[in-house]
Amino acid sequence: MKKILLLTVISGLMLTGCYSTRISMSMGNMRLITSTADPQDVMDFATSTCKSDFYEGASFLSKAGTEYRFKCVKAEENEILIPIPGTTLGPVAKAAAK
Repeated sequence: MKKILLLTVISGLMLTGCYSTRISMSMGNMRLITSTADPQDVMDFATSTCKSDFYEGASFLSKAGTEYRFKCVKAEENEILIPIPGTTLGPVAKAAAK
């Protein structure tokens, strides 16, 4: 039992030690995310972060080193969601028409 617990803890630490992603700044609808992860993982993280703040998704603005700048977009603003070059956006769930 101790070996299983030890292996679980070590493997979890190894996975989380591979890269880190965190929000460095959140001001209004702008997000500054610092990450060493793959661009697709950063795009997914930004999208889920914006969606949890009641936006439609994240639109990529710029990248400088490990810092990514995003703008959270609302559906009624008629703005398009722009992915990080070389990445894709997940499907956006639309409300069913009544």
